[in-house]
Order: sequence, then C-alpha cells, then structure tokens
Amino acid sequence: MASAAEQLAANLNFGALAKAEELKKRIWFTLAALLVYRLGTYIPMPGINPDALQDVFKTAQQGIIGLFNMFSGGAVSRMAIFALNIMPYISASIIVQLLTTVSPTLEALKKEGESGRKQINQYTRYLTVVLAVFQAYGIAVGLEGTGTVVSNPGIFFRIETVITLTGGTMFLMWLGEQITSRGIGNGISLIIFAGIVAELPSAIVNTLELGRQGAISTGIILAVILMVFAVIMFIVFMERAQRRLLIQYPKRQVGNKVYEGQSSHLPLKLNSSGVIPPIFASSLLLIPTTVASFMQGTGPAWLTTVTSLVGHGRPLFMLLYVLLIVFFSFFYTAIVFNPTETADNLKKHGGFIPGIRPGERTAEYIDYVLTRITVIGAAYLAIVCLFPEILISYAAVPFYFGGTSLLIVVSVTMDTVAQVQGHLLAHQYEGLVKKARLRGKRR
Repeated sequence: MASAAEQLAANLNFGALAKAEELKKRIWFTLAALLVYRLGTYIPMPGINPDALQDVFKTAQQGIIGLFNMFSGGAVSRMAIFALNIMPYISASIIVQLLTTVSPTLEALKKEGESGRKQINQYTRYLTVVLAVFQAYGIAVGLEGTGTVVSNPGIFFRIETVITLTGGTMFLMWLGEQITSRGIGNGISLIIFAGIVAELPSAIVNTLELGRQGAISTGIILAVILMVFAVIMFIVFMERAQRRLLIQYPKRQVGNKVYEGQSSHLPLKLNSSGVIPPIFASSLLLIPTTVASFMQGTGPAWLTTVTSLVGHGRPLFMLLYVLLIVFFSFFYTAIVFNPTETADNLKKHGGFIPGIRPGERTAEYIDYVLTRITVIGAAYLAIVCLFPEILISYAAVPFYFGGTSLLIVVSVTMDTVAQVQGHLLAHQYEGLVKKARLRGKRR
C-alpha cells in the first residue's frame, strides 16, 4: 500500500506550478544557464579555419570525435570554446570514485560527511584541470597535424588553445554546480542533455532528407520512429524497476512506553550504473577508428586490420560492445554500492532482513541479490544499446538515435521531473501547514 506522501505525489497537479514561486525561479535560472551554455558552443576558438575544419571533421566524425560532438551539442564540429564540454569533469569524477575504493585516505574523507565530500570535490576539480590541459594540448597538436585547419601553427597557438578550452571546461563545471544548487535537476547531466537535444532537430531533418533522396527507405524511417518510442518506454520501465529488500526494526522502549517494531525496505535499482557502461564501451571501441582517421592511411597495417574488424555493424564490434557494457555494469555497480557498508549501517540502527543474521550474512545476502539484478540490468543496457547500433550501421541513422543518447535523455528527464515533483510536493505541504495554523488561530 502506498504511503500518504506517495499518494499525495501521485495526485499532484502541475497547475500548482503557477503558485510555487521558488520553483519558478529555479526553472528560469536553469533555462538561462543552459542558454548561456548553448551560446558558448557557437563562439569559435581563435586561429581556426572553419572551412578546412569542416572538411577534416567529415572524415573523422564516425570515431570518438563524433561521440564527443554529440555530447557537446556540436561544439567539436565548430571547434568552439566549449569543445571539451564537461567530459574532463566526468572522467575526473569517475577516477576519484575509483581511487576512493583503493585509497584509505580518500575512503576516510568519504566517511567524514559533508566536510569530507567538499574535500573530495576539490580534488575532483584539480584533476579536471589536469585532464582538460592534456586533452586541450592533444587537440592543438592534432589540429596542427592536419596542415590546413590552423592559420598560424606554433607554440602560441597551443598555449591559447589550452587556455581557451580549459577555461571553457572550468566555466561549464562552475555553471553545472550553480544549476544543481540554484536551479532544478543535476547541472552536469543537464548540460549533456541540452547538447544532445539541441542537435536532435538537425538529425531528424537530415534523416528525412535522406529519405526524400531515396538513400533511406520510408519503411526504415517508420521503423526508426517506432523503435525510438519503444526504446523510450522500455528505458522508463527499467530505470524505475527496483528490487526491494524488507527491513525490520525491533521493538524499542523509551521511558515507560514500548514502541512497536517498524518495517521498511532497502531499494536496489535494477540499473545502478546508469549510462556509464555504454559511454565507456563506446569510447574504447571507437579509439582505433579515431587514431586511424588522424593518421589518414599512414599508420601500420595492423591498425588498419583492427579498424576494419571493430567497425560499426561488424560481428566483433557487436560482441566486444556487449562484453564491455556487461563488464562496466558490474564494475561500476561494485564502486557505487558497498554491501558490507550497508549491512553495517543496518546493524548499527538495529535493522535486519527477516531470516538473515545481521552483519556478514546480511552483506552476503545483499551482494547475492545485487549480483543477480545487475545481470538483468547489464542485459537491459546491452539490448538498448545494441539494437539501435544495428540501425546506425545498416541504415545510416544519425548518432543521436543511438541507445546511449536515448538513455541519457530519458534518465535526465526522469530525474528532473522527479525533482520538480519534489518541489511541488514541498510547496503543497507548506500550504497545508499554513492553512492549519490559520484555522488554529481562528479557534
């Protein structure tokens, strides 16, 4: 049976949005911040020949550059000041999370609460700067290697490229944090979401144009539309799926009163790793293609062989894609969820799973359940990402209709809507409290 809070949330009317002044301010701030981000993706980096850049990008857009261009909302193809986007910060966050599991110092900071979390965030920012500098320098060297894109190659161009792109990443990191604290939703996720959604109209127009020219049949276009709606429904269902473990709390005595034991549940998400596995798997598999495109046929023979074997639609590519998604699903789930720590917290608060001894046995049981639902979650990610990948390979469907982009868009949308509902629920509770106080005064 749903709780009173869940029933109230289910009956929320979004017409109450007009009365929630605080929520409206947050929404307007979020929209303004995302508008600033989109404007920045059109500010070109100095010293770049736009026409030559477009010619080079056409030959390399099927590699990891195309994936990053999707996340950056087209900033890479325009070589804008936000070309690196927020990806260095995401990489730094993942690296710090990995180090937290193996470093006793970082693990101790994590357990210190809010102060420890702030210190870990500071380390993440420092690492973001380091990664952004390396990536920006690599982009500068790569652009100079093309021969025609850079107007005046040299040390000054490299310095200004590093400063510009690193500064752009740091500004986006600050902007994302401002959205999280003063806006609505997760700022970092919303920036990636805005980049993908902003390029969707052009991707749809290009697909329809290919259909008009006869490059793609009408049946395939209709199949893609149906596939997108089916995948979205499937993602929503699976992202909301949980395995709830019953938690029982014993009776307790406070003074002369004895309180009955309470029951709760421990929710285990079917997909605890989110969109990290597809992003990592895609990045790793697209590295050979990207390197080969930069070498422009001058690389070793083995690189050409590897590139042909792991090309889109090839059986080896599909097999490695699935295996990497499964691996990263288990790997990242093990990082974000610690069964031993959860079991210890339950034991400290007197909670236990009926039929399972508290402590080590509880940790083993949670790990047992988590492993099995992660198998289902990994299979779900593999299906969602693999089926659109086949359409991308055989029907020349744009990158934006891939499983990774749909996962990000749907997940961020669900998270943002949930936060909006939370604010509306809090506003409704405040209204009820005010009415109760007024009635009390009248009496």
